[in-house]
Amino acid sequence: MTTTPTLPEWPTRTIAVLATLGDGPHAIPVSAPVRAGDTRILLSLHRSRGSLRRLRADPQVALAILTEGNLAFTARGRARIVEEPLAVAPDYAAVAIEVEHVDDHRQDAFLVEAGVDRRWIDDGERDALGARVRALAQLAA
Repeated sequence: MTTTPTLPEWPTRTIAVLATLGDGPHAIPVSAPVRAGDTRILLSLHRSRGSLRRLRADPQVALAILTEGNLAFTARGRARIVEEPLAVAPDYAAVAIEVEHVDDHRQDAFLVEAGVDRRWIDDGERDALGARVRALAQLAA
């Protein structure tokens, strides 16, 4: 069911799936998308990613989130680069999704109890993601 946008809250550690267009749809996992209000999501993309190139050419994107708290939705809208390079991580760009539609995928037959999770092997990468999330949260403020 499609509803007018009002994004729910989700855990910081959420891993979502970003779909972009180009020579067909492309989907990639993205770590720690940041809710920046009822209709805006911020995320960081590595500047070498094809997804960044594709959203420059066609800003229509979809971000699917399935995580704890029975959250199952796709946010669809237009993406734009808001900071490149990201000051705290020059290899990354900050991207804002201006959400136009929220598709609610919850069902009466079951509850989503967990989403994709990770176990960090590289503490430096974990800390770098934390720095990017803090920078995105500042952009959201």
